[in-house]
Amino acid sequence: MSAQTPIAFIGGGNMAASLIGGLVDAGWRPDQLVVAEPDADRRADLAARFRVRTTADNAEAAREAATVVLAVKPQVMETVALALGPILREARPLVISVAAGIPLARLGAWLGMGSPLVRVMPNTPALVGAGISALYADAEASAEHRDTAQAIMQAGGEVVWVAKEEHMDIVTAVSGSGPAYFFLILEALEEAAVAEGLDRETARTLAVHTAGGAAALARETGDPSAVLKSRVTSPGGTTARGLEALERGGVRTALADAVAAAARRSRELGG
Repeated sequence: MSAQTPIAFIGGGNMAASLIGGLVDAGWRPDQLVVAEPDADRRADLAARFRVRTTADNAEAAREAATVVLAVKPQVMETVALALGPILREARPLVISVAAGIPLARLGAWLGMGSPLVRVMPNTPALVGAGISALYADAEASAEHRDTAQAIMQAGGEVVWVAKEEHMDIVTAVSGSGPAYFFLILEALEEAAVAEGLDRETARTLAVHTAGGAAALARETGDPSAVLKSRVTSPGGTTARGLEALERGGVRTALADAVAAAARRSRELGG
């Protein structure tokens, strides 16, 4: 990706801010980035934190950009895309959408353009540089466009590519919604520890670091989850007894149901 390629962010919310911070940390000059954001306080905050250019005018930001990142809420995407369409049809930049549930065909129709589009499903850990984003590119996106999109999203963490756009609904259900599932587990562990007599601060510290450590071990070893689980579990020991209780409680089925329900809702939102 050329270091001279300007990027315009349409929307300056938390996800955009996390990517901007990551890009600046990765060596991008702040003057290579522009952010369009309607909220004046938010613009001032972004300018102060990252020294990037800001504007309240989406068209002003998009007009000069080789890459446009649409980081607005799904419910306002149609309005934003219809307004930007005439400008983007003329410039034909790479357009990256981080709005959940909006298929590229619909976005392209709103923009009135078939030129390179990339759809991204990030997740909230990107706010601390620990996210995972899934990307899907349309047929008009070149290898260079894909490289650009990947580099931008790597500012917030890891990336994966999916071969079929319909897989984005599954991604949404697993990694997009998934942090909430793990926060629920953390909450439950903390509450259980407190109920057993531990103070809340210690309970939270143990739960958070256990979750982070387990994820780090899985990531670093690359071993299957079932293998890692077996290494912690001694026959007749405390872990085995705890796992038996989880299986009796239907935790595996509950998680499968959660993913299925979230994927189904993602498909509904996508129309």
